[in-house]
Amino acid sequence: MLHFIDGQYVESANTFDNINPATEQTIGQVAHGGKEEVDLAVKAARKALHGEWKALTTRQRSDILRKIGDLILERKEELAMLESMDTGKPYALALEMDISRAAHNFYFFSDYLTSLGTESYQQDHVALHYSIRKPVGVVGMINPWNLPLLLLTWKLAPCLAAGNTAVMKPAEWTPMTATVLAQICLDAGVPPGVVNLVHGFGTDSAGSAIAEHPHIDAVTFTGETSTGTAIMKAAAPTLKKVSFELGGKNPNIIFADSDIDEVIETTVNSSFINQGEVCLCGSRIYVEESAYDLFLQKFIAATKQLKVGNPLEEDSFVGAIVSQEHYLKVMRYIDLAKEEGGTIETGGKRPDHLETGYFIEPTIVTGLSETSRCVNEEIFGPIVTVLPFSTEETVIAQANDTHYGLGATIWTNDLRRAHRVAQSIDAGIIWVNTWYLRDLRTPFGGMKQSGVGREGGSHSFEFYSELSNITIKM
Repeated sequence: MLHFIDGQYVESANTFDNINPATEQTIGQVAHGGKEEVDLAVKAARKALHGEWKALTTRQRSDILRKIGDLILERKEELAMLESMDTGKPYALALEMDISRAAHNFYFFSDYLTSLGTESYQQDHVALHYSIRKPVGVVGMINPWNLPLLLLTWKLAPCLAAGNTAVMKPAEWTPMTATVLAQICLDAGVPPGVVNLVHGFGTDSAGSAIAEHPHIDAVTFTGETSTGTAIMKAAAPTLKKVSFELGGKNPNIIFADSDIDEVIETTVNSSFINQGEVCLCGSRIYVEESAYDLFLQKFIAATKQLKVGNPLEEDSFVGAIVSQEHYLKVMRYIDLAKEEGGTIETGGKRPDHLETGYFIEPTIVTGLSETSRCVNEEIFGPIVTVLPFSTEETVIAQANDTHYGLGATIWTNDLRRAHRVAQSIDAGIIWVNTWYLRDLRTPFGGMKQSGVGREGGSHSFEFYSELSNITIKM
């Protein structure tokens, strides 16, 4: 995998291995970039910002975004295969969720761009005030490994819609689809230099070079909270705009009056889809005491039916953990759960039938206290904790007793309770009787240490543009 700078693929003197987590085999070499490559990319982006890209009309930019979406779908099988090989996720999931949503992100912002307005105010007969949007400039994008193409396009589509240029750094574990996307953008009519890509790592590599660069005007990042803190410190001296979607330890609150079979079907997904490597997964499950035993019995039975296996096999629901490093981290938490007095109801180990690959069985843990590390710390793997609760007030307090505040799910057929509890949870995204149901116009982001800012619809444009107010005296 090479860098992509000013419309061309570029080599580096150094490289690092790209490993398929399902086979533990090296599948390629990745160019290792740093300050020098980022400098070249920023210069190309700065030049392109004021060139042909700036001269395009709104309609022309919208058409290019739609063409990018079309080209993604034309290559969807290829992209899904690359995503599966990079991340270890099932190919079928990559095809259905990651690649389809990546194209939809461009379609959505292509349409949204043409309908976006700004404010105007008439001040009696004295003056007319109106606002105009301008691109924020060159945007640095530091992207995660769990949903590589989906989350990259979630940033790049509104960035381009607002007229900016970009310097992207994909996660070092998952470089392939981003590399293809850069070429797709060029093929769709994006001028050279508008979209640039530099591979590398975080500290003392491409990531820190992007965060520190004086000619990058904004940085958007999705990933761990600790990394977000480091990026914010690096960006502070130049007062860059920042947008962070960070970690989560999301509560899934289940009241006894809910439809338990419906709850089970969704909770299996919200717990273990994508190997639990989704920032919005409900990893803390709270069940009302009177429904606890029934829920747990059915949840364990449903979880045991999930196939862990070769990501290329159509019926595999759980694939491989993204890397050996992350696999060992998740396994340490399973050991910790036992040390903290937890009971492994199912899972907790590598599947017996798989000799290679970073696979972990979907794991359900009970018997832990609210203060245990496994209940409080983000694991980001196929592990959930299940705890009973007695009252509405108790579970609200438990759900909010965390420094995270990304998502939450509430299950109840009591309409008043649904509104009451939802408005009491400190999280940016709250679902009632569903999970991961998204409308891209709505605000997406977290509270507390789960993020800074919001994405989606007009909220994305607020980050990727600057507003100027113009006053005309009558």
